[in-house]
Amino acid sequence: MKIDVLLGLQWGDEGKGKITDVLTPDYDIIARFQGGPNAGHTLEFNGIKHVLHTIPSGIFHPEKINVVGNGVIIDPYILARELKKLRDRGARPELNMLISKRAHLILPTHRLIDAVEEASKGSAKIGSTLKGIGPTYTDKTGRHGLRIGDTQFPGLRDKYKALKNQHMRIIESFNPDPDILRIENMMLEEYEQHWFESLDYISDIRLIDSEIFINQSMREGKKILAEGAQGTMLDIDFGTYPYVTSSNTISAGVCSGLGISPQNVGRVFGVFKAYCTRVGGGPFPTELLEETGEMLRDKGREFGSTTGRPRRCGWLDLPALRYSVMLNGVTDLVMMKADVLDEFETISVCTGYKIGDEVFEFPGYDTLNQAIEPVLSQFPGWLTPISDCRSWEELPENFRNYTDALGEQLGLPVTVLSVGPNRDQTIIRKT
Repeated sequence: MKIDVLLGLQWGDEGKGKITDVLTPDYDIIARFQGGPNAGHTLEFNGIKHVLHTIPSGIFHPEKINVVGNGVIIDPYILARELKKLRDRGARPELNMLISKRAHLILPTHRLIDAVEEASKGSAKIGSTLKGIGPTYTDKTGRHGLRIGDTQFPGLRDKYKALKNQHMRIIESFNPDPDILRIENMMLEEYEQHWFESLDYISDIRLIDSEIFINQSMREGKKILAEGAQGTMLDIDFGTYPYVTSSNTISAGVCSGLGISPQNVGRVFGVFKAYCTRVGGGPFPTELLEETGEMLRDKGREFGSTTGRPRRCGWLDLPALRYSVMLNGVTDLVMMKADVLDEFETISVCTGYKIGDEVFEFPGYDTLNQAIEPVLSQFPGWLTPISDCRSWEELPENFRNYTDALGEQLGLPVTVLSVGPNRDQTIIRKT
């Protein structure tokens, strides 16, 4: 039995949470393999919207096990708040959620380092979510970090204090404005108290050696879906560096983030929007800065589920998608938010990057550091609502033509289509 993977092919915010939730009934275990509370996975069902940050998106299926893998980083305060919201809505995560002992902890001072470093960059800000993600992964690779498994042994407070003191020297070296030395609108000491209280609150979630659990589950024939956060173009190695996240968001990250061998990766579900968005700074060749971009933002409700920031919007970028499909070994394409384009008479798609007299099909190392003119192809819109469609045959012809054209460009068909935010607004296409 191999592990299937679901991940984003753009700059995050593609709608991965909804598709994980839709696919969960076909699996026994859902496992997050990277990222932290900078993620915002939105699920809607029974008229209620749920936003998950650290917890896998299969949590609302009580008979399914949800694993937070070793590649994930955890802020106890944010996780405790998330668990409380779940419990208030009737979920019992203590029964179907497990956390890897090797998952690293985001300390309060990681968040302060994040804030002072971002502020110091001035106009060159990367658009950090200020959740302490980068500093935590820095300590992980620098071999200073604390892991949630450390909470089971004496001496945690001493280790915490030593790392905090090291962080404070870094923070003070920036001579920061006191106004930015607040976390969740609290001073450090107050947040720190809540942080330790939160460790107690989350202590009923069982800690495991997740790499052993995952591999044993595979041998037992259990079906496992690995859920990624952010998107391929935010990968620390292959994304639009330095405007990226601090983890490997691609399918290869599953191996280190869950402790499995490459030969155990099965299907790869690549999720993308029918247009593009990104949050924060960085290259965005198809960005629309006028009325069309505003229309996409308004109709798509494109505001960050973690930060609330308005997302930058633009036409679909096929060079970036081709690159993502290649990197991830995508086997199944999933297109989200197609209904947002219902009212567009003409829909544009970028098929190449023009630099000077040359056209590029992929975003290479040099490409995104130069002035790009997107090569655009136009498609007629379908000008009719599709949110009530429940089969491929019900969809308007222009929509089907648009989808088939994308599949031809990407080398494999789009097999899953989302026509709205709810679970049942999902079409599985037979090909």
